[in-house]
Amino acid sequence: MDLQVTLWFSPPVPVRTERVGITLHVNSVQGAAAELLKWPQRGPLWNHAVNMCIDALALEVEPEVARDAFREAAAEEGMLLPVI
Repeated sequence: MDLQVTLWFSPPVPVRTERVGITLHVNSVQGAAAELLKWPQRGPLWNHAVNMCIDALALEVEPEVARDAFREAAAEEGMLLPVI
């Protein structure tokens, strides 16, 4: 049996999207991984975030580790928005 488990994290990470004025609140490892793949700029923290998402999906690190790495990458790329 193949079960897909969503690895949630909280609080969500608010990031910019390609649509002006639209905020995406990323709240899972899967969502973070999908969003990372959309970003045109990919700095060192982007690479780390991708690796942490892969490790979380392999259940090698907690989802919160991937969340923190995603948040740092979003800040590095200017994608992170303030929590309102």
